[in-house]
Amino acid sequence: MRAFAEKTSVPIERSRAEIEGILRRHGATAFGHRWNEEMAIIEFAAHDRVVRFTLPLPARDKFKTRVVRNQNQRCTPEQQEALWDQACRQRWRALALAVKAKFEAIAAGISEFEEEFLAYVVDPGSRQTVYELMKPQIKERYLGNSAGQLLLAGPQAPA
Repeated sequence: MRAFAEKTSVPIERSRAEIEGILRRHGATAFGHRWNEEMAIIEFAAHDRVVRFTLPLPARDKFKTRVVRNQNQRCTPEQQEALWDQACRQRWRALALAVKAKFEAIAAGISEFEEEFLAYVVDPGSRQTVYELMKPQIKERYLGNSAGQLLLAGPQAPA
């Protein structure tokens, strides 16, 4: 199966600007991004929440070879860089599509902001996303190793 936008020529900067524009149109009050060789991160504030998307980037050495006519062929450094850049552009286009789709679902009344972005909401105490906090606990529950409470306890009743 082909990946969405696998042949895109849209620069990363344009995809990032598109995401920022979508967020502005839908009430975001802050936006930031950062990247390193392994990942790119966007964060924004909206609806009294901070939301973070982490976009894993492919390793450059993954592109040392490519398949040409069913044969592995060694890439030049220039080819390796071009293939890596293409893979990064594809991932940014997919992220732009995902963000846009979430807001379209909200606008259509299919879901609400919290439903669409819950996994990406940042817990102010730990600075982890809800997904990062919940993943190990959900895994344990599905393995049957823990029947206890998930994540944090609810509010305590006044004494």
